[in-house]
Amino acid sequence: MAGTQVTTPFGVPIDRPESRLPFYVDVLRRLVREKPLGLIGGVLVVMYFIAAIAAPLIAPYGPNELGAGPRLGGPTLDNFMGTDNLGRDIFSRVIYGARVSMTIGFVAVLIATLISLVVGALSGYFGGLFDILAQRLIDAFIAFPGLVFIIAVGAIFTDTQISGLPKSGVFQTQNVILAITIGVLLGVGSSRIIRGAALSVKSTAYVEATRATGATHTRIILFHVLPNVMAPTITLATLGLGTAILSESALSFLGLGVSPDTATWGGMLNREARTFMSQNAWIAIFPGLALSMAIFGFNMLGDALRDLLDPRLRTG
Repeated sequence: MAGTQVTTPFGVPIDRPESRLPFYVDVLRRLVREKPLGLIGGVLVVMYFIAAIAAPLIAPYGPNELGAGPRLGGPTLDNFMGTDNLGRDIFSRVIYGARVSMTIGFVAVLIATLISLVVGALSGYFGGLFDILAQRLIDAFIAFPGLVFIIAVGAIFTDTQISGLPKSGVFQTQNVILAITIGVLLGVGSSRIIRGAALSVKSTAYVEATRATGATHTRIILFHVLPNVMAPTITLATLGLGTAILSESALSFLGLGVSPDTATWGGMLNREARTFMSQNAWIAIFPGLALSMAIFGFNMLGDALRDLLDPRLRTG
């Protein structure tokens, strides 16, 4: 990095290096300058997070509040996106649907990230018999269709109630089970990428030098392997959010996701839209548009972060 020239008290000019920006500031600066689509995706992601957190403040009506407007009404000043067959405000339901989708997606990605880091880092670092057994188990797990696996788990735990969780709302039992299932599926698949990164880090000279000094395996993994695989981990987490939201919406569309009394994008497309979209097209357009923009935002942001964090993919 270019520096500024200063003069010592003895009149000798020297170059003083400029102070480096913090990592996250540098990534944000390069995102704005180099990745306009990624920036748009990031703005969309932030908007959805704000909508999910502040849904009661943004939505003018409750998600299941009847009589918000005329049945199957079009967009008006009072009902920005129209109303459904029961007179519920579609805009309010879309906002509350963002809360459900973002919560399930975020919890699923946290679980997936933990699984991928643990399995991938340990498998790549230790290798040998442990690596062979872990990869064969992953092969068997990936061979099973993901959607069928989620449906099977949902059918098994249909009437299950986890102690301490509410029977309705975002953190009800079915939502938690769905998030865990999606997280396991994403984590097992992503662990192979983390394994590849861990193998690359394991063979570097500084890791060999650290091992030669007598450092334990735990210290090497925590202080050398994990920090150097965080770039692909962040990218996988960002892309995984879009995949998790799409999976939840697909299950809700099939009637196998969250409970019917909970407003979700997939559920809106399945129940109200399929029956009444011929009478009021807005009932399907707005939930579908919200879902499409969410997937677009996460994918564009994930692609941009992959290019920015991977030195091999950086472009000027």
